[in-house]
Order: sequence, then C-alpha cells, then structure tokens
Amino acid sequence: MTPTDYRSLAEPYSIHRRTHPGVLAHLSAQLSALSRVLEVGCGTGNYLTAIFESVGCRAVGLDPSPDMLAKLHERRIPVETIQASAEHLNMFHDELDLIYSVDVIHHVRDRPAAFHGAFQALKSGGRICTVTDSEWIIRSRQPQSVYFPETIEVELKRYPPIAALRSEMTRAGFSALHEVLTEHRYEITDAAAYRAKVFSSLLYIDDDAFERGLARLEADLRRGPVQAVSRYVLVWGTKP
Repeated sequence: MTPTDYRSLAEPYSIHRRTHPGVLAHLSAQLSALSRVLEVGCGTGNYLTAIFESVGCRAVGLDPSPDMLAKLHERRIPVETIQASAEHLNMFHDELDLIYSVDVIHHVRDRPAAFHGAFQALKSGGRICTVTDSEWIIRSRQPQSVYFPETIEVELKRYPPIAALRSEMTRAGFSALHEVLTEHRYEITDAAAYRAKVFSSLLYIDDDAFERGLARLEADLRRGPVQAVSRYVLVWGTKP
C-alpha cells in the first residue's frame, strides 16, 4: 500500500483533527511540570499542545513531515520538534518519562526498531503508550464504517493486531503491559472532515465508494446531527 502523503493533509488536519478527551486524560494523568514527554508522529501538535498547556511539562514532538511540523510551529508553543521517523530515537538515552503515539503505529515501517529505540530513550520507570485501533474498534467505527464500509478491510490490513504490538513491546524489554479502552460520544453536524479526507483510510477506497458514502452522510446530516463514537485502545508498557 502506498504511504500516505501528509504534505497535502497538513492544512486539513490542522483544521479538522481534534484530541480525544479520554486519550488526553490518560496520557496526562501521571505527568508533572518536571516530566519530559515525547510524542512520536506528533503531526500538527494537537496532543502535544494540549498536554503542554495542561501540565506544563517539557515536550518534544517527532514527525517525518516538515509540513505537519510547520503547522505545529504556528501554534507558538515552547516545544522542541524533530523531523524524523519513529525508528530514529537515538538522540535520546535514558532521559524521557513518557513516549506516546496516537493513531500512528500503523504507519511505522519497522515497529521492532521503533520500540527498541523507545526503550533506550526512556528512563528506568518510564512509560510507553501506543494509542491505536483494535479489529473490533475498526469494525465498529461510527460513522466511518457505517457510511464507508469499504474502509474496514483497508484498515484491517494497515493496523497491527494488539497481540502483535504486545509481543513486539515485550521483546523490546517493556514490562507491566496492559490495555485501556476509552470512548468518546459526540455528534457530527457537517461532513467537512470527511469531504477533506482527513481520515486517511478514505484515501484508499475507490472514488465511487467514497462518493456514495459521502452522499449518504450528507443526506442524513440534512435531517439532523449524526451520532458518532470515537474509541481507542491504549497499550501501555513500562521500562523496568
């Protein structure tokens, strides 16, 4: 599958993508102003900005896309940014308290290398959190899997199974692995985010399927808000 081109998505991402309240609460829960935090695949900086503003910790954002990082810089928050991929954390050694990624792990080409680098970068007692989607979450997405069911098989091929992530994190040295499911219910009142294809799976279905789904969604929105639910599973590990 062709890698997603985030150069064209930086602007719509900055407009339409938002933090998940449950994910943000779990990531922030044990942080303090003295914590040093790294987000892998920080994109335009939604989570990094929110964590910095709520906790005041030292924050670093890593992303391979200069266009995404440019949008983060526009926020004018005092965070460090590094243009690099998840596999390149060798600039850190035993110095980070938390490394996390949100909906990024399916883009990482060499996950064992990324987890090994994260293990080396964390302090003893530091934590890693991989925020991702399980098979059940992908099949149950609302409204995406309702209006664009063709994305289900696309996503099942893209996202690594939770069991595979746990195995790779364990081999990297992480212990105390556990999972947390978080859910956020809300309403959609317009289809702008879907029209802009800010959910990257929409880029991988054919044009007819996309147009059919968008037409159905817009028709339902003309009758009123569409109920939506966003779920994530957080896979946690600790460096002994």
